[in-house]
Amino acid sequence: MQLQLHHYQDTLNGIVPLSSSKSESNRALLIQALCQDSVTLKNISDARDTQTMQRLITENAPTWDVLDAGTTMRFCTAYLALMGKDQVITGTERMQQRPIGVLVDALRMLGADIQYLGNDGYPPLKIAGLEEQKSSQLKIPGNISSQFISALLMIGPSLPKGLTLQLTTEVFSRPYIEMTLSLMAHFGVKTEWKENEIHVASQAYQSNDFVIESDWSGASYWYAMVALNSGSTLTLNGLKAQSTQGDQAIVDIMTKMGVTTLFDDRGAHLAHAEDFDRHLELDFKKCPDLAQTVMVVAAAKGISLKMTGLESLKIKETDRIAGMTAELSKIGTLLIESADTWTLKPGQKPEKTPVINTYEDHRMAMAFAPLCNLYDIKIDDPDVVKKSYPGFWEHLKKHGVVIREIP
Repeated sequence: MQLQLHHYQDTLNGIVPLSSSKSESNRALLIQALCQDSVTLKNISDARDTQTMQRLITENAPTWDVLDAGTTMRFCTAYLALMGKDQVITGTERMQQRPIGVLVDALRMLGADIQYLGNDGYPPLKIAGLEEQKSSQLKIPGNISSQFISALLMIGPSLPKGLTLQLTTEVFSRPYIEMTLSLMAHFGVKTEWKENEIHVASQAYQSNDFVIESDWSGASYWYAMVALNSGSTLTLNGLKAQSTQGDQAIVDIMTKMGVTTLFDDRGAHLAHAEDFDRHLELDFKKCPDLAQTVMVVAAAKGISLKMTGLESLKIKETDRIAGMTAELSKIGTLLIESADTWTLKPGQKPEKTPVINTYEDHRMAMAFAPLCNLYDIKIDDPDVVKKSYPGFWEHLKKHGVVIREIP
């Protein structure tokens, strides 16, 4: 199925009830499972990834199928390494192509019994759990997925000897690690991060209620809508000016691309601004999930981009670099890769309605959707948004975008 989004000609205004943060929800669920006392979590994300993780932990079945949820795979692998009993964790075909060897090696060094059931370094895995902790000291690259590091940190307090992580390279996606440590602190765990070393002593998580914040990743698509719609204003409920979510970086990025932000107790108030920078240099090392959205806005507004920190995009739900290169070409834009730098060169808008392939990637669908402010577009396989923002298309409809299903 495809969706056709009709050229939206009215000014956007009103309130958007965002989904809550998938990143915060998944971390909180793992901590809840590790806490010996009862923990109440409020405003849990309705994202499929989060719902899958919640179900797997609750059912504790012999086989855990994470579907296409990368965060769930990594967090649950660490959880089963600590608590598992000869259980299998698996996922979709694409999930079985996403590397997990760095995390498995680290967990084995701690003493976990983990076997590969297919290709070495990739799911599915059989996990017997940890009978005796062999080491409390681990060296791990900082430029890998922060989810590996967060998974290890969250089980750290429950290890008999605690855990010390030495990060051997520059740290990518640092805000996500800081989010993990902040949540651990909320539940009573003390940690220490000095230079390249993070120490977590053996200790118990403490019961404490927690309310999940709205999702800054989901907010980024509404920033794009406002950026491409002259005169528009929107209020995004439940966002905080001081957030642990790395994707709050969208505020500063979009300030340069024509969107202003004001905060109050309700959330973030967005307004279109006519002035914007025509040339930008951006580093996505700390916020790689924003890259697709920013690229599309830049392409639509004729902004040339020089980008770094995109390396991790190649091992996401799809190879996002390859996907963006192909789909941006449909709207007259070149994405050029050279070593560790990517350059975006906008061209002319398309003469016919572009059909955007999504490659089973939720962010591909939502990043391109705001183009409907400029011309009609078609989105292939639109159901992919259920992974992180199930209500996205309905929220667009409520704000006046005409959407038609094409079988």
